[in-house]
Amino acid sequence: MTAGALASGCTPDLPPLQGGWVGTHPERGHRLREPLPSASTATPRQAHVLIVGAGIAGLACARELQRRGVDDVAILDLEPTAGGNSRGHQLAGARCPIGAHYLPLPGPEAREVYQLLEELGLVRQQLGRAMWDERHLCHSPQERLFIDGAWQDGLLPAADSPDTLAQYRRFSNLVAEAQRQLGFAMPTRRARWTPGHAALDAQTFAAWLDQHGLTAPRLRWYLDYCCRDDFGAPADTVSAWAGLHYFASRHGFHAPGDETAEREPVLTWPEGNAWLAERLSQPLHPHLHLDRVALQVSEEREGVEVLAWQVPEQRLERWRARHVVLATPLFVARRLLRTPPAALQSLRQQHAPWLTANLLLREPLIDHPGAPPSWDNVSHGSTRLLGYVNARHQALDPTPQPPLLTAYLALPDSQRGALLQAPWQQWADAVLADLAPTHPDLREQLARIDLCRFGHAMSIPTPGTRSAAALQALTQPQGRIAFAHSDLAGYSVFEEAYTAGVSAARVVTS
Repeated sequence: MTAGALASGCTPDLPPLQGGWVGTHPERGHRLREPLPSASTATPRQAHVLIVGAGIAGLACARELQRRGVDDVAILDLEPTAGGNSRGHQLAGARCPIGAHYLPLPGPEAREVYQLLEELGLVRQQLGRAMWDERHLCHSPQERLFIDGAWQDGLLPAADSPDTLAQYRRFSNLVAEAQRQLGFAMPTRRARWTPGHAALDAQTFAAWLDQHGLTAPRLRWYLDYCCRDDFGAPADTVSAWAGLHYFASRHGFHAPGDETAEREPVLTWPEGNAWLAERLSQPLHPHLHLDRVALQVSEEREGVEVLAWQVPEQRLERWRARHVVLATPLFVARRLLRTPPAALQSLRQQHAPWLTANLLLREPLIDHPGAPPSWDNVSHGSTRLLGYVNARHQALDPTPQPPLLTAYLALPDSQRGALLQAPWQQWADAVLADLAPTHPDLREQLARIDLCRFGHAMSIPTPGTRSAAALQALTQPQGRIAFAHSDLAGYSVFEEAYTAGVSAARVVTS
């Protein structure tokens, strides 16, 4: 899409939009494309372990290093706030997310994540059972879907025919069969990898669904939505392994009428996963060096040298460390390393661009009939808009306030250029156009809209990505350099990032 192809202009009799870009600084990351500045006058800095990237993986790595007695740690990040894709925002004094906004309750394989949540006071063990603090679980009503002119409870579309219902049940059985016969886990490194997994990873999810006669439009839309929500791309782009992993590594897929079905509980906060990121980063403040753009990483005989650009003072720093952990997307790590390892050079991953928009309203919106306003609100048939969450849904303050909506758009790779170049007003109009079918009075009730763009938000698990031997190789020590990022799993979720960070700390201290 070009800037001119986006919706344009104003609505008659309404004031101009108030808002702008927030949250990310694409021009900083793009400095990697430019020639290196002269290092002759670079300010010398040093640390025993230097972590590049203060997202969830980098913060988890630093936290684990401290737990292991390594306190001489420095963390660099190009943004002014730690947290990566889990950072938050404030709009008119209210907290809201600009990226990840929830965390499913971790399964038994996500031991490190469970330990973190336990230490943060979100869960405790009682008589051998996990007891969750309900203040942090998503309040009811949790989710709804706009379909056939009304809102329905839940996101799986109601079956419109006996054949659709039969296909729901058949897919549910296939997921359960994959769980039993192959095994899936989150983080995925805790599951064995078999020829059966590799066969799934060799084809698209859409092709696999076709092979099994799963063609009902409502089922296909829902599975497409799930893939775009977790992987940033539709079912004809992600692998069949990824499509099944979405369900089989969690709580399966439950067809309508399944008496064992329970809505998957999730942890969420007004600011989304920034609640977690801020509690990870707060004890690390003395070690955080923000507004630093890493430019080059060079392994030497006695350590590693990192050149970084200090943005506020516009000067170069030369860091020396005994070990370096690259907690960046792997394509960024490849650009940073003066001599990247063969595994990194051979790896090619696609990354999905995302747009999030926080919309501050003056009054509650006129609603369609059906299920009441929920935390997560999705429109059936949308191919770009993933829906919106109400950042005020978790608020414990009983004072009535207008909703603060956070909308999510998963964009095709072809729109990355427009996301960077088009004015924020044009993208704001595009968001409002996508939301108009469910809320025609949105524009007149809108007080402000702040948008955040992620040019490379998440790794897309295309066919062959998870099977790549390079991913496994990069989890092993590479001299004095270790890698820590959810890219190592081939897709992007909190559990993968956090576990990758803890694992890298273990590699560095082993």
